[in-house]
Amino acid sequence: MLSFFFKKEHRVESLIFEYLETVERTQDNFLKAFGACIDNPMCENFEFFLERTHKFESKADDIREEIKALMYSKALIPDARGDIMGLLESVDAVPRLFERILYIILTQRLKIPDFLIPDIKTLVQLSLECCDLMQRQAYALFKKNESIRDLVHIIDTHESHCDRIERRIITKLFDSDVDPFLKLQLKELTVQIGEISDEADRVSKRINIINMKRRV
Repeated sequence: MLSFFFKKEHRVESLIFEYLETVERTQDNFLKAFGACIDNPMCENFEFFLERTHKFESKADDIREEIKALMYSKALIPDARGDIMGLLESVDAVPRLFERILYIILTQRLKIPDFLIPDIKTLVQLSLECCDLMQRQAYALFKKNESIRDLVHIIDTHESHCDRIERRIITKLFDSDVDPFLKLQLKELTVQIGEISDEADRVSKRINIINMKRRV
């Protein structure tokens, strides 16, 4: 478990796992909100799931701050402490993206054109698969129950695929007769969705570095 980093800090360990579970719940509600908006032009239940996404994103922030306060109030290994806090701050970029994307849809009243929906759905699906793999990596770092290096390669492959889909969506969008201002709005939305896999890939590489350091 986390004994490699903190010999007797069971509270730190439980909080880190609670943090990761909260990030997962943020992701689940993001997907429900996004699905409500894509599959129903009236965005039924969209704001409900957006509020739940915000709730869990805020809860993750609170847990991360509690971990930080606890770790810096104890005589913990400085290098390990820095690694863990840096990792959690990197992970935190992902739920913030979930919330940002939903607020873009809400505040700009965006409706995704039918011809983009299949690619957008695929981009979201692959992006969230990257997040699932990133979560597995994080658990593997602390529980030592899975190959971190293998997951790095899978996430990297998924991220490259997401980049290609993102470019395809933007190309289709600007080749279409969609209103020019809406094109810019939808491009922003697409780029933000694409950023999910980018962030997951960054976290993945950070986890791999931490894992390599502890083997030295």
